Amino acid sequence: MTNETPPAARKAQLKEKISQIRELPACLRWIPAAVTVILMLLTLDYLFNTGLLTFVTGLETQFYYAVVALLLPLVFLLWPLHVSRLGQPIPWYDYVLSAVTLIVGGYFVYNAVPILERGWAFSAPPLAVYASYAYWVLIIEAARRAGGLPIAIIAGLFSLYPLVADKVPGPIQAFPSTLEQTAMYHTMSTESIMGVPLQAFAGLVIGFLVFGVVLQKSGGGKFFINLAFALLGHVRGGPAKVSIFSSGLMGSMSGSVISNVLTTGVLSIPAMRRIGMSRSFAGGVEACASTGGVLMPPVMGATAFVMAMFLDIPYSAVALAAVIPSILYFLGLFIQIDAYAARNEIQGLPAAELPSLKQTLKEGWYFIFVFALLVWMLLVMQREAVAPFYATALLLVLNQLSKHNRWGWSDVGDALSSSAKLFAELIAILAGVGMLVGALSMTGLSGTIANDFINIAGGSVPLLLIMGAVTSFVLGIGMTVTAAYIFLAVALAPALIQGGGLDPMAVHMFILYWGMLSFITPPVALGAFAAATVAGARPMATGLQAMRLGSVIYFIPFLFVLNPALIMQGAPLLIAAVFIQALIGIVLFASAMQGYLIGVGRLGYGVVQESVIRSLVLLAGLLFALPGGGMVPLSQLELAGLAFAALVPAVLLARLGQRKQHTVQQTV
Repeated sequence: MTNETPPAARKAQLKEKISQIRELPACLRWIPAAVTVILMLLTLDYLFNTGLLTFVTGLETQFYYAVVALLLPLVFLLWPLHVSRLGQPIPWYDYVLSAVTLIVGGYFVYNAVPILERGWAFSAPPLAVYASYAYWVLIIEAARRAGGLPIAIIAGLFSLYPLVADKVPGPIQAFPSTLEQTAMYHTMSTESIMGVPLQAFAGLVIGFLVFGVVLQKSGGGKFFINLAFALLGHVRGGPAKVSIFSSGLMGSMSGSVISNVLTTGVLSIPAMRRIGMSRSFAGGVEACASTGGVLMPPVMGATAFVMAMFLDIPYSAVALAAVIPSILYFLGLFIQIDAYAARNEIQGLPAAELPSLKQTLKEGWYFIFVFALLVWMLLVMQREAVAPFYATALLLVLNQLSKHNRWGWSDVGDALSSSAKLFAELIAILAGVGMLVGALSMTGLSGTIANDFINIAGGSVPLLLIMGAVTSFVLGIGMTVTAAYIFLAVALAPALIQGGGLDPMAVHMFILYWGMLSFITPPVALGAFAAATVAGARPMATGLQAMRLGSVIYFIPFLFVLNPALIMQGAPLLIAAVFIQALIGIVLFASAMQGYLIGVGRLGYGVVQESVIRSLVLLAGLLFALPGGGMVPLSQLELAGLAFAALVPAVLLARLGQRKQHTVQQTV
């Protein structure tokens, strides 16, 4: 497969265009790698309890302080004050901010024991209070640089909320606190900066991020893309189906929509263009596939680990719950692509241009083996905290035994530096959002805000769900998915669970899914806009194509909230029955979106006929997928009957239209 610009060069250009991280001077480029090494040593000692570094890892909160103290200074070196200063040398004040952050962070690491034993979160020495003020400001600025202005504004305003809690309107009024009390609580309690988000990062996320980086840097991305091309490249619409397969796997590992687009899109999008797909359609496919990858087990990105901490369940339970929704999403995307290709008579790539399946497996079989080990340790052994470290170790050993992807010292340094940048970005966001959670906890609002939401909705569960969907989507536009999820997990999830009597896992998954939708929904659609950059397409057109292709994801969250069997909650027979009916519904829904149904063919000719037939098939799909009972006033049998009543005439009309069209063509 060839392209005007080599994939590696195009990828580098796009990363430079999209990324806001600056290059360090040559004399400082060792710092991120060194930080990663130290962080790995501390994390391994903490998780495996080796006892070698107990002066830092012996106390849980001291380890958390050490993680922040190591990573936060990097933010001021890697992210400039403003994106316009990206190409300029690091200014003196960023060196000062980095050094001050390290000193203040080190102060809290050193004093972790008295902070815990003497209750400094409520009464601290003057020096600790001043250090708290400094850390407060530094974390908000770090969150702004790494996560964007919306996160900094929301986290900053909420962190100040305890100061004016008695002056705000009635529903969100609470007991106020002084500036000193608020600063101490934010930095020295286990409910704010050091709360659930940071605990999830330190205890679970670090290992999976390292695994994702090592997988990509060792050639895992290339292997999965080649495997997808070897398996699917020759079928109709093959390159688009390759995008689903490869982006789904790589997105699951990287946890990032944008990096996923830049990794797989530089190969899949040009291939889609070669077989006749439009630029906007190709970009839309890649955006949807990359977004879905972050929702697919076994890794799913940082948000899923935070969810496990909030729900106080093993991460494996979250991964298992995400299996059926992710299958439904990718099935809907696959059917739409297949229908589009069939309707427009788009074939696959010639077999001669595709990689050999045998050669691909011969060169990269061990990636599948390592992947299987990770899944086994997650789901069978339930060792989610240490599983990625075992998988990474095995991957590194097997990779060095392979002559195709063996690392040199420069590759080691590159992997360590890349990991540090991921860590620093996430720690800044999580520490900032942690103060939002801390403010709600300090004022007691986290315990009462659920009742306020229930009162606003008048006790209506459907209205609460719609409020949740809209709020998740809006927050997902301005914040990272993790930040939006954390806020809603504290503020809105309890209202849905208590007021609606809904399944806790379903509610948290609902919030996660709707937060992800901003990646493919205009006017923001960051995933679609990144794919448009790769495809050379208009961003808004690509966003609209992505929205249409990924349309099934807009109602999948409602399905598993209405029937938790779709997230593995229930008896095996019930889960199987609900899953099968949902599969049928998704196939019909996706086919209606593109106007082509497998086994039937094109759904009508002419605007009027096609609109009627596609509307009937769409209605049949929704009725099949909708769970009966509960909030739905019809039983499953009644819904199926109505679905057949819509589907049968649609199929008959489609067949009739095809015969008439065939007769017209023969006459001509």
